[in-house]
Amino acid sequence: MQVENAVMAFAGLMIMASVALAHFVSPWFLLLTVFVGANLFQTAFTGFCPAAIILKKLGLKAGSVFR
Repeated sequence: MQVENAVMAFAGLMIMASVALAHFVSPWFLLLTVFVGANLFQTAFTGFCPAAIILKKLGLKAGSVFR
């Protein structure tokens, strides 16, 4: 799996988890959804993604977007 695919999978997982937690535990977990969305938005413009850096250090192959 390449870093870009792993970042998108991780972001999707975090969004689904935060929505489930907001439904079952507390609506404050929607702030996690906002954080993930804001991070994806800034990554689109800057190319800087903290999750991609961590995943590269864990050994995933870098593709063409996050270098």
